[in-house]
Amino acid sequence: MSEVTADVLTLDVIRQQIHEYIQVNFLFDGDGARTLDDTAPLVEQDVVDATGVLEIVLFLEEAYGIHVNEEDLTPENLDAVDNIALFVWQRLANV
Repeated sequence: MSEVTADVLTLDVIRQQIHEYIQVNFLFDGDGARTLDDTAPLVEQDVVDATGVLEIVLFLEEAYGIHVNEEDLTPENLDAVDNIALFVWQRLANV
């Protein structure tokens, strides 16, 4: 995906894309038995560790053309799918 704007992507679309990325890259086990709760912290769900968070940040930067600053690396922004989606949507909207 090239650089996009918030006008093109709704919050729901961004949430779905991030959910799918995490499901495929961190939870894929062949049978699809594990589900991902978009509201719960990813670490508490045993989905990612600190390295996984960095992988997600790289995905966000590449997929959405945004830059995630060091001060952005907070649980409020990156601990759950819903928070990540809101962070990206706000960044794209330059909020």
